[in-house]
Parts: sequence; C-alpha cells; structure tokens
Amino acid sequence: MMNAVIAANAVSLTFQTADGPVHALKDVDLTVCQGDFVSFIGPSGCGKTTFLRTIAALEMPTAGELMVNGMTPDEARKARAYGYVFQAPGLYPWRTIAGNISLPLEIMGFSKPDRAERVDRVLELVDLEGFGGRFPWQLSGGMQQRASIARALAFDADILLMDEPFGALDEIVRDRLNEALLELWRKTGKTIGFVTHSIPEAVYLSTRIVVMSPRPGRITRVIDSTLPAARPLDIRDSPEFIRLAHEVREALREGHGDDT
Repeated sequence: MMNAVIAANAVSLTFQTADGPVHALKDVDLTVCQGDFVSFIGPSGCGKTTFLRTIAALEMPTAGELMVNGMTPDEARKARAYGYVFQAPGLYPWRTIAGNISLPLEIMGFSKPDRAERVDRVLELVDLEGFGGRFPWQLSGGMQQRASIARALAFDADILLMDEPFGALDEIVRDRLNEALLELWRKTGKTIGFVTHSIPEAVYLSTRIVVMSPRPGRITRVIDSTLPAARPLDIRDSPEFIRLAHEVREALREGHGDDT
C-alpha cells in the first residue's frame, strides 16, 4: 500500500459570523495516498475549497485531526510540503513570468543559480520554454495558469493542491490543460488534490473522486477510477468513462437529497 500523505479524521470546521455559526465541514474522513490524483466535487458552498484550505493551513479545523506528510498542516506549510494553485493565476504584472515563478524561491532563500535552474525546469514541464522573459499581460489566460502551476512546482513539493485552476477558461483551452496536467502528473509522480465543479473533468483526471454534500460539507462517496493511466481526450466517449460520469452524477444527486 502507498504511504498516506493526507489523513483526515472527523475533521469539522465552523465559522463564527455575525449571523451565527456556519458549519462548513462536518466529520470529514479521508486518506489520500502517495501518487493519488484526487478530485473534490460537489455543489457550490459544500466545503470543497474549505477542505483544501485546511490541508494548506489557510483555515484551521475546529474539531478532528488532519495530518499532511505525518505533520500538522502548519508544520507541513513550514516544511514546504505542498504547492498551491488558486482559481486565478495571481501573477504580478510588473514581474516577468520567470520573475513570478522565482519569487517564492527568493523568499525561501534559494541561491540565484538554483532559482534559475528551477525556473527553467518548471517552464519546460508546463511547456512554456521561451516565455520566461514575457510579462503576464503578454500571455493568454491558459498560459498564465500554466505559469501559476509552474510557480507552485518550483520548490519541488511532494503535494500539489489545486483550487479550480481551469474554471474560468474556455472548453478548448481547458481540454488542453487537462491533458497537460495529466502528463505533468505522470512525469512528476506528485500527489494532487484538485477542486472542480465539472463531472467530466473530475472523471478524466482522477484516480479517486471525492463527492461532497451541501453544507455542512461531508464526504458522501469516494469513487475509485477504473480508467487506464493513459487517457487520451477521446476516452471521454468510451462506455467506461460514461459509466463513471453517471456514477458521480448519481452520487451528487443522492448527497443533495440527504437530510443535513
């Protein structure tokens, strides 16, 4: 069995607001193993992003236990155990693409030659060789998001957390980036946690699909993919892909019908 890199045990999170408590997560149990590609899917407001943020120590659970690489999320953050890709690229317009990718490395104290080597390597990984000297505004939305992924990969963390990174892109660009992300995952062997609203995207990318219920966010199903590791885009027309997509859709409907 592969090593568990993310382990959640009865994780709950309640936000205190002026209008009263908001129960964002409730009794979330999940184990993510080394090399998994796990997608989180559910209706808006179900806690997908909140759970990803707890893994990244951007939110703190109010109950339960969460471990990342055998550490607390805050310890994992300090140990640089993960890279995080947000919904928007978040690139500084006054820095070149290489400068944006290099910024966290500068903050971490990497030497200039080491930074340059890492930037070149991750630009190649995301197929942006030759674009390091460009500014964000000179790149398409899809290229900017690839630069954002490169920035998260630059310090070579074992875990990559991705919060709907392709949600704002058109379908053609999204398809290309889905293919590129799968290839990157195969090359690096990283463990990926991926938030999405798209059933086809979740089925196409994942080794496991985590279905979450409306607030308070709970895991209602974990569906293991039966698709082969090699996945051309036209696999989405295959009977097995259609069957898996139907299983995810039914799990979403069942979860939405639960009395929460």
